Amino acid sequence: MIKVGDRAPDFKLDTLAGKSLRLSEFKGKKVVLYFYPKDDTPGCTKEACSFQENLGQLKKKGTVVLGVSADSVDSHAKFAAKYNLDFPLLSDETKEVCKSYGVWKEKSLYGRKFMGIERTTFIIDEKGVVQNIFPKVKVDGHTMEILTAL
Repeated sequence: MIKVGDRAPDFKLDTLAGKSLRLSEFKGKKVVLYFYPKDDTPGCTKEACSFQENLGQLKKKGTVVLGVSADSVDSHAKFAAKYNLDFPLLSDETKEVCKSYGVWKEKSLYGRKFMGIERTTFIIDEKGVVQNIFPKVKVDGHTMEILTAL
């Protein structure tokens, strides 16, 4: 399990534009790396739109926002277009990155157990070190929580 003070695992994932993106490309900037369960669902939409609404404030703090889910690049493209999201959404269909960050977990809904992404946000500093971890994120007020932590 990743802890505060650990080096953030580097990864390479596909983006909307059909290109790949590496976490290590953002050395020298803070990164808000947030993992979310599913594109275009109520909680995930609210979270993404909140990050979008506060993107200017986050950028003023020298911060980049990256969203990760197991959805396809096509799903991300539709989601980003529908809500005018102006930050990268990364596709982790193999769930390798989710597993390396410890967010792929057993979940329960209405008594049914299944594997899925536990909504979690990591703040990674300019040197690639995990500065904060927000597990089991509650969407309401989360972006303000992030801005305060930065």
